[in-house]
Amino acid sequence: MEFIKASNLYSLNKSTYVNLRWIAYIGQLSAIFAVQFFLNYKFDYIICILIVFLGVFTNFFLHVKTKENQLNNNLSTAYLSFDIFQIGILFYFTGGITNPFIFLIIIPAVFSSQYLHFFSSIILVTIITIIVIFLSFFYQDLPHPGELHYHVPDYYLFAIPISIIIGLFFLVYFGFKFGEESRIRKKAYDKIQELMARESELLSLGAQAAASAHSLGTPLSTILLIATELQKDFGNNKKFKKDLDLLLSQSIRCREILKKLSLNPSIEDEFLNISLPLNDYISEIVRSYEEISKKIFSINLKNNKNPIYTNKSIEIIYGLRNFVGNANKFSKEKIDISIISDNNETSIIIKDDGPGFPKDLIDKDKLGEPYIRTLDQKNISKYGLGLGTFIGKTLLEKNFANISFKNSSDNGGAEVLIKWKNNDLKLI
Repeated sequence: MEFIKASNLYSLNKSTYVNLRWIAYIGQLSAIFAVQFFLNYKFDYIICILIVFLGVFTNFFLHVKTKENQLNNNLSTAYLSFDIFQIGILFYFTGGITNPFIFLIIIPAVFSSQYLHFFSSIILVTIITIIVIFLSFFYQDLPHPGELHYHVPDYYLFAIPISIIIGLFFLVYFGFKFGEESRIRKKAYDKIQELMARESELLSLGAQAAASAHSLGTPLSTILLIATELQKDFGNNKKFKKDLDLLLSQSIRCREILKKLSLNPSIEDEFLNISLPLNDYISEIVRSYEEISKKIFSINLKNNKNPIYTNKSIEIIYGLRNFVGNANKFSKEKIDISIISDNNETSIIIKDDGPGFPKDLIDKDKLGEPYIRTLDQKNISKYGLGLGTFIGKTLLEKNFANISFKNSSDNGGAEVLIKWKNNDLKLI
């Protein structure tokens, strides 16, 4: 990814960054005044105050002149680089590597690793490393009482920058890894929200169509009845016959259209039945795939005499559809779906006779993570990035389900176990 393009994807929140800088500058000024006027240690405090006020000026400029709420990657890198140089100059006048607060110089790079591109972190780590090495050899004495001089062996003194640099590398690396995982998950969750919004919109449109069909049913029946009676009475009249035939045929056509729009035209008032057992969810999903797929779907009900009814949920439908769709995609001929229910738990097992889950992903327990790649080159075009599995798993787990994956011991195909506690199902 090019650095310029990355600037649009990685950014800092301006208000948060500005507030953190105010805290840093207040802390720096407090330390300077405390050492100079409370402890009475002598050092070039005027220069240090000017350096701090230079940072204060840049913060005012950032707060007032920058209109964007998000600072892009390049601008953020520039400001963080300034922060490193600013605090580095302060350390030069206050003891260099012997200053007990020297570890604070690594904060901008750690901050960058969470929010900015990796290339930005490399730039900041390089700057910090150079400054820390410089401060190990060139600095003014640490402020101290006139009669006391602080001396340590050289090997201990040189161990400080080494420990800081090692800590810097570790913290930036881990910060970048956690930041990258956070960005990947945010992107995947945004995708879920987008899909759920689309599903909710479609469901809303379907409900409105059903309501319209239901509401128009009675007046249309009245029109159809009157048209039939008029045709009986005046059907032989050549003057009216053609118009009456057209009126009757169009009324019948309207009735057929409204039947198709209605979710369940046989129900009169409560045509939207929102309470369903899980086997109805599965049957509805399987029926939609049977219309477009030539593969064999088998639904087995075990101990399902008293199924648990739950409110109709877009999230459950979409989550189950993802796993049934994956089974249909990878299977050779057959998909077996078992629904098992007892007094405590209800489970759905989805099996297919395909190649099964990639061994490198299932062994490392990576299934259900977004944006992952398998090393199995044979089926890599089918496996994709695991986003569908992540979405299905996330939506079902949000609705109290427990999901596990394995390859079937019977035929080596994929097997997904989705399990609910019956008490949890009743809460949905």
